[in-house]
Amino acid sequence: MEIVRGAHNLRPQHRGCVATLGNFDGVHHGHQMILRYLVDKAAEHGVPSLLITFEPQPGEFFGGTATQARLTSLREKMHLVRMAGIDRVLLIPFNAHIAGVTAEEVIERFLVESLGVRHVVVGDDARFGHAAKGDYRLLRTFGERHGFDVSNFGTLELDGTRVSSTRVREFLRAGELAAAEQLMGHPYFIIGRVVLGRQLGRELGFPTANIALRRSGAALRGVYAVAVQYGDTHLQGIANIGTRPTVDGEQHSLEVHLFDFDENIYGARLQVTFLKRVREEHKFDSLDALKRQIQRDIIDARKLLHDND
Repeated sequence: MEIVRGAHNLRPQHRGCVATLGNFDGVHHGHQMILRYLVDKAAEHGVPSLLITFEPQPGEFFGGTATQARLTSLREKMHLVRMAGIDRVLLIPFNAHIAGVTAEEVIERFLVESLGVRHVVVGDDARFGHAAKGDYRLLRTFGERHGFDVSNFGTLELDGTRVSSTRVREFLRAGELAAAEQLMGHPYFIIGRVVLGRQLGRELGFPTANIALRRSGAALRGVYAVAVQYGDTHLQGIANIGTRPTVDGEQHSLEVHLFDFDENIYGARLQVTFLKRVREEHKFDSLDALKRQIQRDIIDARKLLHDND
């Protein structure tokens, strides 16, 4: 999959495509439905499939610290988009200039002039351009003018639940991993590098891999039984994701204690898949109380993982 970073890097060979645009945070079942259709339409036209997305997401640019926690980092999203079979991603840095581009300019400059789009696929809630004035109707109007078709997907529901990134976040916050997985089509996971932490886990007798989250906030909090992929190695463990209130933590962090594993993996990239919730995050009166709780958590996590096999 080719990633084009910024519209200024588009070249003549990038003209001719079937495209969609949006955040695609989480790449859930609704997103996957759009991407499958995109791939099919691209094959029908004999051109590449293209996803146009922004980094940071527009809501993060405008919302600052009030922004909802992302389901997927850019790397995680690209991993899922690649698995969906997309040929190319146009990654546009979202800034004040891009925020001021009108919906009409988005269509004229990007879709028509730079990309020579043959067909555009959007969800029913797609909005783009300054003040989010661009929508399916505007695309249809310009499509008739410039000779490209537009497909509009309605809301996807599974067992009466609307599939949306917001709903996935709600399930994750409640620790309802199975419900979130049903909407996403895969277990929730985080990919990140192991960085140097405070070494508190090692002092307590439970060394942890500290994973760089590289996102504002976390979509879930608490203690979880997890599966971990390290290269070609598959491991199990227990993870705490949150602010570590017992040691007056403020930033969100992800710490993973790997079972039956003792290697130096600083700098390694891990994929941590959350399988079962063990408990909520709590503040304990002392480090000794925290240590006793971790011992109980590990027993509980091992049992949950055994039952999950």
